[in-house]
Amino acid sequence: MAPTDEIPEALRAFDDHLRRAADADEFSGVVHVARDGEVLFEAAYGTASRRWGVPVQVSTRFDVASVTKLFTSVAVLQQVGEGRLDLDASIHDYVDLAGTTISRGVTLRHLLTHSSGIADDADEEAGESYEALWEDRPNYSVTETADFLSGFVHKEPNFAPGEGCRYCNVGFILAGLALERVTGSTYRDYVREHVFARAGMDRSGFFRMDEAEPDVAEGWEPVHDDAPDGSDDEGPVVGWRQNVYSYPPIGSPDGGAHVTAADLARFLAAVRDGVLLPPDLTQAFCTPQVKHDDGDTEETDEKDAPDRSEEDRTAEVHYGFGIEFELRADGSVRSAYKEGINAGSSAILRYYPDRESGQLLGGSGITVVVVANSEAAAWEPIRLLDGAVVSL
Repeated sequence: MAPTDEIPEALRAFDDHLRRAADADEFSGVVHVARDGEVLFEAAYGTASRRWGVPVQVSTRFDVASVTKLFTSVAVLQQVGEGRLDLDASIHDYVDLAGTTISRGVTLRHLLTHSSGIADDADEEAGESYEALWEDRPNYSVTETADFLSGFVHKEPNFAPGEGCRYCNVGFILAGLALERVTGSTYRDYVREHVFARAGMDRSGFFRMDEAEPDVAEGWEPVHDDAPDGSDDEGPVVGWRQNVYSYPPIGSPDGGAHVTAADLARFLAAVRDGVLLPPDLTQAFCTPQVKHDDGDTEETDEKDAPDRSEEDRTAEVHYGFGIEFELRADGSVRSAYKEGINAGSSAILRYYPDRESGQLLGGSGITVVVVANSEAAAWEPIRLLDGAVVSL
């Protein structure tokens, strides 16, 4: 926990709020805020293991769920830079998909920008539960990238490649298989060596749920009693359920890497500084590619975000290569981010460029990371930080 006298004034109320939330067993995680590599605020709250009461440290590794897609995108783009992969070649050129519903028109570009149209194994935009996939299939049977294929390759597509934009986890499974094909390495080994190590992410990795690994947070979800008034609202928390049966036991190209908050900030810095990709692909990664929607004003109204201008509250959402962008009407970037959510896991990496630069590359900006070990825990802190960063 950061000493009180070192906490920026704009974040003192935020820190007090999270301390109270942790005391009430409502938040466990780490928050990291930095400007241009200088840490402004870093603090740990709550417990990493509810079974043993082990406290979270800033060094604790958390399952960052879909934030892992950023590592997959960078890994694929590295191989594009090496000439082994082509963003505009058919995925069939790299992965044997004969006899499936995956169109030959689907490219790596489509897969990494959620514009392929292929059906997901669990369609999150339609409200389907990823956790429900494992009710009839043992989650421990899915440990290699190819093990995911049977869950989606025979489903009918949502639209033709490039004719829409819909969030799709399994696009990154196919991208990971293409990476494995051209490198001869497993996805996890490649990312450890060529992404984590090169970015200085020496605390990060892929750890199995059923193996002992020091300083890795366990994922837990609250169990609620029925609401006392008989409504559909959740009642009081009466216990906690671990997430060991909620998804595969080890991370894959679409999610599940274990990363510290500081390592996530290092990753973004390494991308922006050109450490991980050549200049043209660094620019491509940091540039919006496909419009997803016109912005979500329901969760960013004046009450929730009093420091945002009306333009900021209605910013369009565009997808890049794994990363997402809030764009103002003038095309400037309000924030670039990737979030992850799963049972027992929530995380977000977000970058706010200064208004003068308005882009992910160039200029100054603030990096915010929140990692937590329950599904809903990260969202209130990131909402509060979204208002606070304007004062930093």
